[in-house]
Parts: sequence; structure tokens; C-alpha cells
Amino acid sequence: MKKIRFFVLFMVVLAMMPACRRNANDDANVGQDSVNNQELNDSLATALAEKDSLMALMNDIGDGMAEIMRMQDIVSSQDLNSETPDQKAKLRNDMALIQQSIEQKKQRLVELEKRLTQSTNFNNDMRKTIESLKSQLANQQTIINDLNKKLAEAHIVINNLNNRVDSLNTVNATVSSEKKAAQEESARLNTELNVSNYCYYAIGTKNELKSHKIIETGFLKKTKIMEGDFEKSYFTRADKRTLTEVPIHSNKVQLMSKHPSGSYNLVDGANGKVLRITNPSKFWELSNYLIIKIN
Repeated sequence: MKKIRFFVLFMVVLAMMPACRRNANDDANVGQDSVNNQELNDSLATALAEKDSLMALMNDIGDGMAEIMRMQDIVSSQDLNSETPDQKAKLRNDMALIQQSIEQKKQRLVELEKRLTQSTNFNNDMRKTIESLKSQLANQQTIINDLNKKLAEAHIVINNLNNRVDSLNTVNATVSSEKKAAQEESARLNTELNVSNYCYYAIGTKNELKSHKIIETGFLKKTKIMEGDFEKSYFTRADKRTLTEVPIHSNKVQLMSKHPSGSYNLVDGANGKVLRITNPSKFWELSNYLIIKIN
């Protein structure tokens, strides 16, 4: 009886062994599938991240190109020589920032390309995209170099203009100096001309003229005009070119100075005689001093 029970138990164990082996294999397969799925997910995440990085860099380069084109329009549409120093400094600063941005994008592209070429996700489309981005960055660099050259040339032109301005200022200073000298010479000549056209006249009685040392008289001496010692302050100054009449306010008149006949007339006025000069150049040719004795 015991042998029979042992046999039955042995047969049951044998029957259960295949099922146990199947369960163990199934568990092992499930674990391997889980690992494979995780690796696939990681690879997919890496691929998406690399694609996103490439797209982000592409957008950045596109934005940079738009900024460069804006700067190119500004430089091309404006006369750099008419810009103020502050405006030129701003343009140079903006282009320096763009240049810095280009260098940063180049470095990012190099790093991204290195990662992609080492990745299993790298393909021909990515390679073409990278080459396109490289070409865009090179084009941007060329434009920036050209704009910087234009700014540098404008600066040189400004220096040349400054030199011309300095030269013109020197010329202007010379001309101004010469003009001033000419004006001073003209004023001197005018003064001399005015002086040459000055004339002087004095009217007084015998005693008045004598007291001012204009005439000299004495017992049995002929009255004469004194030379150089008379008081010039007693005379009235006038311009030969405009003096045409000298009111005398007396009817007893004697010209003590010498003046050619025919160059003047003595006419009656409301308050006495009036000396009317009819030929000024002839009247004053012998003397610039007119001395009239009255009473």
C-alpha cells in the first residue's frame, strides 16, 4: 500500500515539472522585454532630444540671420558719414554682439554634430541639415565682415573729412587774419583819407585871434598869421568834401588865410555875411586852415 502512494506522488511531481519550467521561462522573457523596452525608450528620448537641439539651433540661426539682414538694411540705407559718433558706436556694438552670437552658434553646431555622428540616429537628413546650417553661418559671417569693413571705411572717411575740416579751418584762419589785416589797412587808409580831407576854420575879432596866437600884430607891423604856434583847439574841424558854407555872423569880414579867388564868394545871410565855397578843391589847395577876422 505504501508503495502505491509513493508511486502516485512521484507521478504528480513529474507532471508538475514542465509547468514550473514554463513559468520560469515566461518570467525570464518578461524581464528581458522590460529591459529592451527601456533601452528603446532611452534611445527614442535621445533621438528626440538631439532632433529638438538641432531644430532649436536652426531657429536660432534663422533669427540671427534676420537680425543681420536688419543691420545690413540700416547700414545700406543710411549715409554713415552723416551719423553721429554715438550712432556709429551703437552700430559697431550691435555688430559685435552679432559676431559673438555667430561664434556661439558655430560652437554649438560643432558639439551637436559630434554627438550626432556618434549616435545611431544620425542619418542623411541630419547631415544635410548640419551642412545647411554651416553654410548659413558662413554667409552670416561674410555679411558681418562686409558691414564691419563699411564702418571702418566710414571711420576713415570721417578722419579724412576731419583733416579737410582742419585744413579748411587753417585756411579760414589765414583768410580771417588776412581779412583782418586788410580791414585794418583799409581803416588806416580811410583814416588817412579822412585826415587829408580835414579842414579847419576859425572866426574871431583881431584881439580874439591874437590871444589864441593865430595872428600877430604890433605897432607899425603888418598883421600876419603865426606858423604852427596857434591854438588848434580854437578852430572848428570840418570835411572839405561837404563844407560848402561858413556862417560868419558879421558884416565886416576879412579872410586872413590865403585862398584863390574864384573859389568862394561872400554873400549876405540872415545874420551877416556867409562864406560860400564854390570850388572846394581849389579853395583848400593852399592851406587847410581858414582864418576869418571880423569887426
